[in-house]
Amino acid sequence: MKFSITYQLFFSIFIATCLALLCMFLIMQWSINKGFFEYLASMGQNRLEQMAERLGLAYAEQKGWGFLKEDPMLWVGRLLHAEPVVDTPERLKEIDRCKDVPPFLPPPGGANRPKLPFVVLDAERKLLFGDPVEAKDINFKPIVNNNEVVGYIGFMSPRHFLSPPQLEFLKKQKSALALAALGMVLVVVIISIPLAKRMVRPIKAIATATHDLALGKHTVRVSISSSDELGQLARDFNAMALTLENNEKSRRQWVADISHELRTPLSVLRGEIEALLEGIRNVTPDAIRSLHAEVLRLHRLVDDLYQLALSDLGTMTYHKENLDLAEVLKDSIEPFDAEFVRKGIMVTKDITLELKTIVFADAERLHQLFSNLLDNSLKYTDTSGNLVIRLTCIDRQAMIDFKDSTPGVPEEKLDRLFDRLYRVEGSRSRASGGAGLGLAICKNIVDAHAGTISAHPSSLGGLMIKVTIPVAGGYS
Repeated sequence: MKFSITYQLFFSIFIATCLALLCMFLIMQWSINKGFFEYLASMGQNRLEQMAERLGLAYAEQKGWGFLKEDPMLWVGRLLHAEPVVDTPERLKEIDRCKDVPPFLPPPGGANRPKLPFVVLDAERKLLFGDPVEAKDINFKPIVNNNEVVGYIGFMSPRHFLSPPQLEFLKKQKSALALAALGMVLVVVIISIPLAKRMVRPIKAIATATHDLALGKHTVRVSISSSDELGQLARDFNAMALTLENNEKSRRQWVADISHELRTPLSVLRGEIEALLEGIRNVTPDAIRSLHAEVLRLHRLVDDLYQLALSDLGTMTYHKENLDLAEVLKDSIEPFDAEFVRKGIMVTKDITLELKTIVFADAERLHQLFSNLLDNSLKYTDTSGNLVIRLTCIDRQAMIDFKDSTPGVPEEKLDRLFDRLYRVEGSRSRASGGAGLGLAICKNIVDAHAGTISAHPSSLGGLMIKVTIPVAGGYS
């Protein structure tokens, strides 16, 4: 039989409470019995001292223990209460009737008399008064007369001579304890069921929302009704659902953007090839170069997508070693010198080759990183503009700044420059080429080197890209 979590929680509380109450009941019952019998035993010990003294005096007065054999109950009563015994006709008749009765048994008619808790032995430990069976486990106190032990007296365990009122008292205490335990169980049953339902309610809500989320309903949310662990679970679930919703939107946008990026060069290729096939355009070197340019554009796009996919999957290979960052940066700039001169962009290199900045990195990936940043500056900087490249090292962090001139990027869009397929509308737009994947690849390369990359407004009016990479072997 399958139980819901509500009843599982209820039975857990109920069973734990019953076990706790059972342990408490047994401990309290043991404590009541122990305390009650200890109290009776302490009272018996006090009486034992008195009885030992009185028996010693009676032994001296009667010249032996014969008085206990002749009239045991009356003498014990006299010794217990320290009352004189008067030789009345009734007592004399009682003595005659008790002569043939063994000393350890109560006299005739004793069935209606109380059982006394004392056991008396003579000097040779022979029974004078009491039950010989119960006398086996008693600790005896000597009875002394003239510094001579003439007998022994012992006090039996209180369990052997409880009176009806005492038994009734114990019974009432145990009954009251049992009723209290049953009452507590009833209270637990009444309280635990609604408590279990209340505790399980948010869990059921999260379970239902999780089921909806698994079905693709990313807009589902759960209400937060507490600040405890369940409330934290609800907050984490909402955060997860929001992340999945954003990822789903990004995925759809990603598919749409890739489709658009692939569609453009393919449409151009198709149009030009159809024009050649239909004879609208002649097969000339210019026509072939145009087709080749579109194929190269499509190849760059596919290659960028492949590199980004490798980086996301963590399968992009890195062969790291200690490198001089200044040398790698210098080698990456040289192939672009002619292009910058052709566009009229003045490049200022603030790189001191004597300052060896050693980093643990992959030379090929760093070259790819710097090439992407230089290519962006070449594409998006106006003719006759400026580009400043600076390498510094502060607090064991190597910092490379790429600062170009106009046009710039609105500040509210700077944080999105590293998003995939994102390009700023305007001067740095689709008209300048590229698929908006270069900076996303740059970010993945920098992350793989435990560094940071960020975009800021440039003091020259354009964009500044700041790259920070930890120094491995220091700098000199």
